[in-house]
Amino acid sequence: MSLSKDDVLHVANLAHVDLSDEQVVKMQAELNDIFKMIEEIRAVDTEGVEPMLHPHDGAGFLREDAVTEKDIREAAFANAPETSDSMFLVPQYVES
Repeated sequence: MSLSKDDVLHVANLAHVDLSDEQVVKMQAELNDIFKMIEEIRAVDTEGVEPMLHPHDGAGFLREDAVTEKDIREAAFANAPETSDSMFLVPQYVES
């Protein structure tokens, strides 16, 4: 499939994009390159290949979920003006 300049102008019009003549020529070349790549991908024989949900077979690259720091409660409350039962105390503010 190959796009003509008129096709590019039609798509640009649908997208409400103004293109100069130079931009139309450049966009036409870029879009035609994309279509060529799509045709190459479509040409690959995938008969008998099982679809994959993820290319890495579900193996994640995340670190193990493990506690890496000790209890930092004391450090967290060190600069708090008031605390009670592991909570920060703040003044009550209610507008009426």
